[in-house]
Amino acid sequence: MHPSLPLPWLILLGALTAVGPLSIDMYLPAFPAMLADFRAAPGTLAYTLAAFFIGMAVGQLAYGPVSDRYGRRLPLMVGLALYALASLGCALSASVPALVAWRFLQALGGAAGLVLTRAIVRDRCATREAARAFSLLILVMGLAPILAPLLGGWVAAGLGWRAIFTLLAGYGLVGLIIVWRRLPETHDTRHAAPLRPVRVLTDYLDLLASPSLLGYTLVGGLGFAGMFAYIAGAPFVLIELAGIPAEHFGWVFGLNALGFVAASQINARLLRSRSPTAILAWSVRLPALTGVLLGLCALSGWMPLPLLLAGLFVYVSSLGFIGPNAAAAALATHGQRAGTASALMGALQFALATLFGALEGGLHDGTARPLVLLMAAGGVGAWLVRRHLAAYLHRLGHPEH
Repeated sequence: MHPSLPLPWLILLGALTAVGPLSIDMYLPAFPAMLADFRAAPGTLAYTLAAFFIGMAVGQLAYGPVSDRYGRRLPLMVGLALYALASLGCALSASVPALVAWRFLQALGGAAGLVLTRAIVRDRCATREAARAFSLLILVMGLAPILAPLLGGWVAAGLGWRAIFTLLAGYGLVGLIIVWRRLPETHDTRHAAPLRPVRVLTDYLDLLASPSLLGYTLVGGLGFAGMFAYIAGAPFVLIELAGIPAEHFGWVFGLNALGFVAASQINARLLRSRSPTAILAWSVRLPALTGVLLGLCALSGWMPLPLLLAGLFVYVSSLGFIGPNAAAAALATHGQRAGTASALMGALQFALATLFGALEGGLHDGTARPLVLLMAAGGVGAWLVRRHLAAYLHRLGHPEH
């Protein structure tokens, strides 16, 4: 197993991982123009986000077993081709239902970029190096939520909202060409078992029974679910309640994303002398404490804007430590089934994110309480799962290391 990944590979894998946040964030500023074009009621475009999240979860479950059987390269190219074609379909959509359908297909293709990049890292790296690689991937893909809303706004204003999806189609096509020309196969399939539905189901059930995979997946997933609640609720809380001008909201959003990226790079340096699980043990306390503090303030009715902004920044930034280390720990003992394990991890985390995003909308009461209480639930939940997982592994004689 190689000790690290070449820098060009890391840049490419980071760009492929960024397909998800680019597809989610870039078209958000164009919602008003899209509603006017479709003559649709407010809120109907939320179905395009839901369809994308569902497609991402389903797509990852499919790519994982296929990549373990046939390798990473071919499924990745198929996924990128589907992503590019579906993005063009989005650009040509004549109604919201058509856009929902194309967004689902777009996510099915884009899911390859998420699940297979994690599997490639696991193919090439041991646990600590994998955590460092995931941290460096965040440096590349973390630019997406910073730049995507700004770029989407400019493109929509200058060329119309359909140009956003045309641009995404081009992004997928360029990625496909680079993978075809530059990315070699990383997974040895000579001894891979035949791909049968019963075996795939058995593999998923076996992986669900793995305490470390399920536990670390939930640690990372609950933390990121809290961030999805922030993504869903922050525009209302910051613009409508806190009075931040809409044109300045992107700067707040971008600053938090920048904190996330910065934390991931600090994490990469810490991994030179500390294990992923050791960093995870203390970093998982940050979103828990921050969420509880904000939740208590919201329940008391006292929520000054500087405190809210600082709390959001600390919560989102802490995920730069939690995400890479939880992913590396979850995949550590599943090398031969890294694709299937990565798929299960991604699907579970997207399911949690979708649930928290839906709860943010369903619990909406005109205050900041739903947002901060869901963030608290995600942060505290991640801390509790890691604590119980560590105790369970210790009783089994397999303590975290």
